Amino acid sequence: MPNFAAQRQIVASIAPVIPTGYTGTIKSTDFKDVKFTQISGGEITAAVEKVYLGGELFPETLCAPPEVGDITLTNFYPEDETTRTLLRAIRQVVGRFRFNITVNVYNCDIADPKADRYYGNALLVGFTDSDGDASSGTPATYALTFSISSIAPDVAK
Repeated sequence: MPNFAAQRQIVASIAPVIPTGYTGTIKSTDFKDVKFTQISGGEITAAVEKVYLGGELFPETLCAPPEVGDITLTNFYPEDETTRTLLRAIRQVVGRFRFNITVNVYNCDIADPKADRYYGNALLVGFTDSDGDASSGTPATYALTFSISSIAPDVAK
């Protein structure tokens, strides 16, 4: 019988890539304990061009290099001032700061490193702040969107 992962067993974390000479408020230890509970995107696609050669019924296909779609990580809005301060700093570096993203997959709540995904040097391209609704008890969330340029090879062999 195969084992399947539940969506709750897929959790992401990020680590800032601190540029040389950076003196801002974001530190390499920020986000070390933050686990993003919702992950979307990261689809891998390759554009194709179909070429019909002189009356052929079926085309030849020419393929472009693969591209990875943006990844959005969502988390619950924090109640602690430390994380809120960090989010204020994040707002200032959208489009200018990079992060390493690790997506961990757990098997019965035990880490399974063979299933992890790693996206290095991902550019932060979006920050979605929490919406408000005075009549709702739904947890508030924020989201970070990253542009991915490559996928790291299997790091856990």
